[in-house]
Amino acid sequence: MTGIEHLLRPDLRGATAYGAPQLDVPVRLNTNENSYPVPPEVAADLTAAVAAVATDLNRYPDREFTDLRAALAAYLTDTSTDHAVTVGPEQVWAGNGSNEVLQHLVLAFGGPDRTALGFTPAYSMHPIISGSVGTTWVDGLRGQGGTAFDLTAESAVAQVREHRPHLVFLCSPNNPTGTALDLDVVEAVYAAAERAVVVVDEAYAEFARPGTPSALTLLAGRPRLVVTRTMSKAFAFAGGRVGYLAADRALVDALRLVRLPYHLSSPTQAIAVAALRHASTLLGTVEVIKAQRDRIVERLAELGLDPVPSDANFVLFGGLADAAQTWRDLLDRGVLVRDVGIPHYLRVTAGTPAETDAFLGAMAEVAARATDRSAL
Repeated sequence: MTGIEHLLRPDLRGATAYGAPQLDVPVRLNTNENSYPVPPEVAADLTAAVAAVATDLNRYPDREFTDLRAALAAYLTDTSTDHAVTVGPEQVWAGNGSNEVLQHLVLAFGGPDRTALGFTPAYSMHPIISGSVGTTWVDGLRGQGGTAFDLTAESAVAQVREHRPHLVFLCSPNNPTGTALDLDVVEAVYAAAERAVVVVDEAYAEFARPGTPSALTLLAGRPRLVVTRTMSKAFAFAGGRVGYLAADRALVDALRLVRLPYHLSSPTQAIAVAALRHASTLLGTVEVIKAQRDRIVERLAELGLDPVPSDANFVLFGGLADAAQTWRDLLDRGVLVRDVGIPHYLRVTAGTPAETDAFLGAMAEVAARATDRSAL
């Protein structure tokens, strides 16, 4: 940035852009992607969907992405259980990945002289997005009254009352810990944060263990509550860049004030609708991935490490003498995992059985050194 640093906004000077290593290695388990490729029959339908809109690319796309909102609402609606959820198209918003959806929320309800609160460690883009539009970020704390990464209702409410934020970010399941929130935490935070929009980031909701209810069940009667989701993870659609949210209609309407015109392209809308037609097929890998996740937790514990039980498609594991060195040792063996910046911890995505074999085999080779704190 030589020559222009002084022109940059003061709060951005010296900042580091978000980015995970994109390395050409045999086993990539660092970004929580779904390791399974899009099935050929689904890919064929996606190709046909793009072809169907290609001749109309001289026209702007549907600004209201009407078909996509209807398809997403139908996907979210579930009246088959005791935790019934009914979502209408008018309650749905979408963007180019959930990060754009989160950005719309901060643009609308954050900004200068406003504060956003999250509970660290959590998704690293929440503070980055907040800061990018001048919102003051507050790092809330976990582990108050529970285990190291738990967030209790009592602790969360106390922090909300202390900081009086305009936005509150909750992650369930949380990234990078994989831990899910009890809904009493969401309810308590919502009640305490009387002037705040409360955002529950459920990017990994489809991987949650049985009996883990979604915050979607709390939407009725809570006009300041938002639940964000993504098609990147469970749908194996990270390259499609489609994220979305469900909220009260009035809140969704407010997001039109800050979105760029025609922000969702015609091909994006077309492939997302097509993918949702194949939801059962694309979600068919979820149970296999969950089995690999649980296998990772079990085996890492046998190796003397400290894995965190997970409701996501990844596992955070601790007990490492030197996390950075263990990351390099795994990379030397062709396995890329994520150093999330928590001392003595790394995070690994649950992939295919073969990828899990490779990771666990590599960990078995480095486990003695990885857990030997006398080397420090």
